[in-house]
Amino acid sequence: MRASRLLSTLLLLQTRGRMSASELAAELEVSVRTVYRDMEALSAAGVPVYGDAGRSGGYQLLDGYRTRLTGLTADEAESLFLTGMPGPAAELGLGGVLAAAELKLLASLPAELRTRAEALRERFHLDAPGWFRPADRTPWLSAIAGAVWDGRRIAVRYRRWREPQEVDRELEPLGLVLKSGLWYLVAQAVDRPGQVRTYRVAQVLELVVLPERFERPETFDLARYWAEWARRYERDMLVGTAVVRLSPKAVSRLPHLYGDVVAEAVARTAEPPDEHGWVRAEMPVEQAAVAHDDLLKLGAEVEVLAPQELRALVTESVRALAATYLG
Repeated sequence: MRASRLLSTLLLLQTRGRMSASELAAELEVSVRTVYRDMEALSAAGVPVYGDAGRSGGYQLLDGYRTRLTGLTADEAESLFLTGMPGPAAELGLGGVLAAAELKLLASLPAELRTRAEALRERFHLDAPGWFRPADRTPWLSAIAGAVWDGRRIAVRYRRWREPQEVDRELEPLGLVLKSGLWYLVAQAVDRPGQVRTYRVAQVLELVVLPERFERPETFDLARYWAEWARRYERDMLVGTAVVRLSPKAVSRLPHLYGDVVAEAVARTAEPPDEHGWVRAEMPVEQAAVAHDDLLKLGAEVEVLAPQELRALVTESVRALAATYLG
């Protein structure tokens, strides 16, 4: 246990530079006293680690010192290669960098771990984009990624869904997210500090990376923001409610066609099934035109009871289909 912690301490100092005893203690979930003892052990083992006292002090490694990754377990080495995403990395302009990093990592592993890591890469492959749709054209993705990394402001012309459709924005880019093969930029507008928003990268029409740098908010957490935004986005898109009758087959398909938000709402509002297993429930939907298209995916396994506008749209489509196929 201690050997693993010492290796983690060494890697933390190697990747992050100077760290205080309290920062190391919080990261490793140990006491500050334990950190002091570990530093003494590393120093006694010949690791060139030294500490500076004072308010801005901390521990750090001698400049130029690096350690080989021989402390990786088999599972850790395998997991690193499982996270490799050659497609997205290439889109970010990092394809060659990723390949070089994997090669260096392989060279640093013992023979047994190297064999297992290579076998894992041969057996598992991540294909991020969704089915039946072309990938977004993202000519500005690499430039945006560079601005995110360097902390530089960007000026963009962006196409949005409401009028005016094309707008100019000066943004402070905080992060990039890949969701179902689509790239999203998380940023805050310069004229609206503190308001973080999400932009689809494919909708960026023009871009200029500006010389000005910005201070990244210390409390901003990209993963937490995205999780909260995604939940809010799903909830806000479902602006209405339809009363429907669903067959058992339709109920089983809800999570795959409409996601967990809709499936959970139907399960929560469903009345006891009738003698044929059909249930009456309330189903969250988008505006009528979109809901009409979505509900047709269920074919004859759903009946729309309300609102009347939506029922009329579905009825019209059913009549048109009957005229086409039945003459």
